[in-house]
Amino acid sequence: MPSVPHDDAPPLADLMPWSVAPPRLGRGWPTGPDPASLRARWDALLKADGQEREALFEPTRARTTHTAVGQLPGQEGGTGRLARAAGPCPDPVRVLSAPFDERWLIPDHRLIDAARPELWRVADDRQVFVVETATAPEAPPLLATSCLPLLRPGRVRPLFRRPGGTEPNLAPGLIDLLAARLGLSPTPRDVLAWIVTAVRDDLTVPLTSDPELWSRGVESGRRALWLMLRDGERPRLPGGRRPYVRAPLPSRPLTLRYDRAEETLHLDEGRVSPVPPAAWEFRTGQVPLIQEWFTARTAEPEEGGLAAIRPALWPQSWTSELLELITVLTLMAEVGEERAGLRVTAPITATELRGAAVLPPPRASRRPASVLDHHEEGPDGQFALL
Repeated sequence: MPSVPHDDAPPLADLMPWSVAPPRLGRGWPTGPDPASLRARWDALLKADGQEREALFEPTRARTTHTAVGQLPGQEGGTGRLARAAGPCPDPVRVLSAPFDERWLIPDHRLIDAARPELWRVADDRQVFVVETATAPEAPPLLATSCLPLLRPGRVRPLFRRPGGTEPNLAPGLIDLLAARLGLSPTPRDVLAWIVTAVRDDLTVPLTSDPELWSRGVESGRRALWLMLRDGERPRLPGGRRPYVRAPLPSRPLTLRYDRAEETLHLDEGRVSPVPPAAWEFRTGQVPLIQEWFTARTAEPEEGGLAAIRPALWPQSWTSELLELITVLTLMAEVGEERAGLRVTAPITATELRGAAVLPPPRASRRPASVLDHHEEGPDGQFALL
């Protein structure tokens, strides 16, 4: 893991001051690996009446079918009470439900116990959400995503405090100090790339004044961000290392097994290879991440609930996602080796940042920016100018 020969590295919580707890759904059925199942679940909920609808909804202290809430910022979900709701399902949106696992969510505030509207207000195609995650020693302490992250329990730190990629969520004065010490012109995305590369397990981030070292770290971080965000050109391995379906996957695979000697992933009688050991062994918890991804799509849900509505057969899109996941994890393992070899010299210490009045960041920088300059629909269709 990246290290420095001292303990005076600044904490991530000071370098990116504004953080938000991740959204808490309170029920599992509004998320899933495919949008068609979510629409079918919504239709099943609305076809039910009274106590049956309430039971299918899975009420909590925070949400029942009689709870009145405002609309999610930027979304078109209703605000009338679900007990009398009608109409089509709001278009599902992509979310990061687990490390390297994008699924879908019905973006309706009435379905979510704690939606964190401040995150939705700044979610756009310029935003990057940084997620603190309890990881295995070989896995990255931070994940990044352009989707709304649902991972718990770590904090979520948006790169930008306002929509449109404006007002970076960085300690005021940090970029100017780095520019002066490095003789470069770092962008907010460059700083994030360095953070992703250099962050340590204790979520401190050693900084450097060595421009050559900075450039190498930023380049490695950009590669990690590209793999995690999956924006732009899709990641691919060289021809001889590229995973393919060698034997057709069954219509509904139930078991997953890895053969290290053959570098083959077995889904019942289906086979995918080559799958390097580094991809299979990549984990952010006790279970290999590929296994977690597979289980999320094949585990038998509890009967009678809305979560039981899911694809009857394995969709072709899941095969494509699996092949890309193998590719991403293989390349992330290589990036992890680069992180492990990083040794920070010519450090910029927390003491220096305090002396330059960069730290501690002002209190206002730890709170959401005032971005409420438009109407948002409140409970039961009421509008308020915020």
